[in-house]
Parts: sequence; structure tokens; C-alpha cells
Amino acid sequence: MHQPDPALTKEWLPALSSDRLGAEPLSVELLGVKLAIVRLGGKVRAFRDLCIHRGVPLSMGRVEGERLICAYHGWSYDGCGACVRIPAQAANKAIPEKAKAQVFACAEQSGLIWVCLGEPSGAPPTASLGEFDSPAYRRVHCDPYLLQAAGPRIVENFLDVSHLMFVHEGLLGDPEAAEIGEHRVHRTPEGLASDEIAVYQPDGDGTGQGLVNRYVYKVLGPLTAWLEKRDSANPGHVFGLLLTVTPHSERHSTAFAVIYRNYELDTPDEVFSSFQDRLIEQDRAIVEAQKPELLPLDLQAELHLVSDRISIAYRQWLRELGVSFGTA
Repeated sequence: MHQPDPALTKEWLPALSSDRLGAEPLSVELLGVKLAIVRLGGKVRAFRDLCIHRGVPLSMGRVEGERLICAYHGWSYDGCGACVRIPAQAANKAIPEKAKAQVFACAEQSGLIWVCLGEPSGAPPTASLGEFDSPAYRRVHCDPYLLQAAGPRIVENFLDVSHLMFVHEGLLGDPEAAEIGEHRVHRTPEGLASDEIAVYQPDGDGTGQGLVNRYVYKVLGPLTAWLEKRDSANPGHVFGLLLTVTPHSERHSTAFAVIYRNYELDTPDEVFSSFQDRLIEQDRAIVEAQKPELLPLDLQAELHLVSDRISIAYRQWLRELGVSFGTA
């Protein structure tokens, strides 16, 4: 059986969007571990996707009230993983103590379902974004993006300011205005945060208007990052973008993008989500082609510049945490 990364098993990782989970269980792979995600009695639960009896995936089963029923022999499990009914044996006969399914910590926050494969040390990383989940902001969930790339590579690309002028030329940057101003990266209780970085963008929000945006990047967890963008001409307009990654295997990930804004609230959400789709497809060509596929944490393995300060800090932080899944 695959042994998950000890560092990442302590972290809350996204499993799927809340609106994808209906009445029946869904199968998700997280750090190489197969899970069955289900709602029982209104609460989300994360089971190892394996019935203890004959090894059939519990995600093939069905929900009856607050029980998950295995499709093979009808064994019923409660939300804590205990088997509470075995149809093939008499009702007055004791259920074997070993008849239990493994369950993991599971929570819903910011429209996502999070799972921790170990002992969580706190709340999911979006807890620090409380103000953005307030009614003052409109939240838009983009469709999940399946990428043939390592999770840390995807997050580092998101944090990379100097690629905007080339990968997203004409949208998020201009090659003739590619210089990155002086800035520093700071340690925070959650992870990392950058100073403001000013970037000229020909079409920074999909409206076709050129403007200077001021970015602040934050790392909220090993595979969760955030950017906050303010238009210099309209400093009260705040755009936030959460990127969090489900690492299925070391080279196969799902990226979730959640957009927050406190302006143009009457503009259809599809305007913002389709623009993000376009950007992700541009990024896909890069992150799926990068070599080595796994993110090098040895800073001597690649060349770094002052403009790479966020990436450098991210790699150093992952190394300190001991993250090995998706890294080299």
C-alpha cells in the first residue's frame, strides 16, 4: 500500500467542490490514497475507499440515512466507520470488533471539501480568508482543472510573477514592461506573504482595459496559495484568487480556482471564470512540460534571480516542512 508523505498527511488538502457531492458517494484519490467522500446525516465524511469484508470500493455503495452501505454484501457503516449491520448474520449476533472502515478528518469550508489523512493541527487553510467569505464578496468556483503535473509545480507557477508578461502576454503582462520591482517575502503564521508588487496588465481582468494592478501573494499551505489584486485606479476594488491543489499522484493533480470580488457584482460570473479558464490553459502548456517534473527543493538545482523571491521562499519552506510528495 502506498505510504503518503508524512508532512502532507498533517495538512488539509482539497478533495472536491462541495457542489459536486450529491446523494451518493464519490471516489477521490489523495496522495495516492483512494477515498470515498459522502454525506451522512448532513455531514461530509471521508472513508478509505475499501470495505473491510471483501475489498470492494465503498464508493460503489449507496447512502441510507446516516449509513453507507457496501454494494457487495450490504454491510452498513456509520459516520465513524463502525460496521453497524451485517445482513448475512443474525441481528442478535455481535458484529466483529474488527469490522470497521477507516475514516479521515473531513470538513467543508469556502465551498470546498477538505480532507486530512493524519491529525489536523487546525482549521482548513481558507479559515484565514474569513472576510472574503462574507456577503461583501461574490465567490465564483471555476470548474476543476485536471493537470498532468506535480502539485508543487502548479503552486509555484501561480506564485511566479515574472511569467505573466510572457505566458499571458497581452492579458496579464507586457514583455516591454517585464521588470519586477523590489519586494520581500515574509513568514506568516499560515506560511508566506509577499509585499505588494505592481504589474502593468493590458487586459488584467478580461475587460480589455490596460491598468496597473498591485499584487500580494500568500502561501496558506503546502498546496494552497492566494493572490489579492487591487486596481491602482480603483483601490477599493479587490480581486482575490484562491488556488488549491489535490495531489492524486506525483504527476497527476486537480487544481481548484476560486475567485472573489467586491465589484461588478452584477456582471455574470462566467465572464470571470471563463477568463480564468483561458489563463489556466496557457499555464497548462508550461507546467505539463517542465523538467524535472518534480519541483527541485535544492536551490542549487536551478538558477534563481531576485525576481524569483517568492518561488525561492516557497521551495525553502517546503523543504523545512519536509514535503517529499511532488518534490525532488
